[in-house]
Amino acid sequence: MPQITVEKNSRTFKKDGKDFFYLADTCWSAFTNITIEEWEYYLNLRKYQGFNVIQINILPQWDASGTELNYSPLPYKDEKAKIFDFTEFNEEYFKHARLMCEIAKDKGFDLALVVLWCNYVPNTWASKMLSSNVMPYEFIEKYIGKVHETFSDLEPIYIISGDTDIDTEETKKYYLRAAEDLRKKAPDLLQTLHIKGRLDVIPEEFIDVIDFYMYQSGHNAENPAMPYLLAESFYTKYPAKPIINAEPCYEQMGYSRQMYGRFYQFDVRRAAWMSVLSGACAGITYGAHGIYSWHKIGKSFGMGLGEGFDSPNSWNDAIKYPGAWDYGHLKYMLEMYGVNELVPLNKVLNPTKDIRMAATKNLDEMFIYVPINTNIKVDEDLSGYDIKIIDLEHKNVCNPNVKIADGKTIIQMHNFEKDALIVIKR
Repeated sequence: MPQITVEKNSRTFKKDGKDFFYLADTCWSAFTNITIEEWEYYLNLRKYQGFNVIQINILPQWDASGTELNYSPLPYKDEKAKIFDFTEFNEEYFKHARLMCEIAKDKGFDLALVVLWCNYVPNTWASKMLSSNVMPYEFIEKYIGKVHETFSDLEPIYIISGDTDIDTEETKKYYLRAAEDLRKKAPDLLQTLHIKGRLDVIPEEFIDVIDFYMYQSGHNAENPAMPYLLAESFYTKYPAKPIINAEPCYEQMGYSRQMYGRFYQFDVRRAAWMSVLSGACAGITYGAHGIYSWHKIGKSFGMGLGEGFDSPNSWNDAIKYPGAWDYGHLKYMLEMYGVNELVPLNKVLNPTKDIRMAATKNLDEMFIYVPINTNIKVDEDLSGYDIKIIDLEHKNVCNPNVKIADGKTIIQMHNFEKDALIVIKR
């Protein structure tokens, strides 16, 4: 099977020798909460929408919704409190997880599997609040062996950490051990870290271990610039590798810190385009509140810990949120224009950083994301280019009025009601 690869000093992915744009959906709780029938329905729709990767937590997601299914990777030493006995494995769990992965692969998806979410590792923000299922260090070797045996021939990406702040030597020791053991067993499979929201720090010990960077701009409404600020940081601070915003705000997720409000279609679309045009051009991940935890009517949600998100709608409502189609449209647009790597440009002269601009290396195509309608002034003579404005809500296209003088271009306001993408083609 062709697998996703990264060439040295490249900011993009390849698969089977061709450019590959990583468009993932977040389904952290797949192995514990989803029936096979539901899984088939979910995958079919996401395939229609253009997704090609599914992000899943190998171990139970700590804030998954309640479920009547009885899938547990390990026996319990306290079943009521759901405390694991880290000795042996429940083979049926891994058979079920393997089957779900095989179904996804048969439908054309690649897998991005989280190895150790932060609550399973000591001295992370989550394990400090919920320490009952921290994995013993001596069990890591056995666990990694099981992960490799179950999944590696399916050629997944291994996301070594999940939502992790890597602040202590003990935490680093866990993740380095997991990464090193997997690298020995599956040397050709890509590895990365999924780090804590709004964080841009990768410990030096991991820079040469991981193959690409994941950040999460997250679900905090007080930080709307995070999608592009983090992309800029990773682009300028670290050696050249692919960059992905692997957890932007999820559609209809309640604002973090129990702040009243939710993110809607415009918000998640804004986060995607801002990320991709600011350095994180290798791909983007979508998330829907109610899908990542696979919520069902009448079931519990969350644990009252961490970011404290408001309740989700059920999965069969959440799967129909319109933002997923916008993410597929983003991928389609880049493929339609034959775009692989995008280089961020600082040529917009408007007094805001929220308008994002990027171009191909040869400057044959340029893109400007305009979240709020205004005249756009560009520090470039664009007289040799065709300029179109695409309404990102309804996908209508307009031919704008353009004025060029003194080596600068003014692209005049469109008359669409929401955000727009300006496409500039030589």
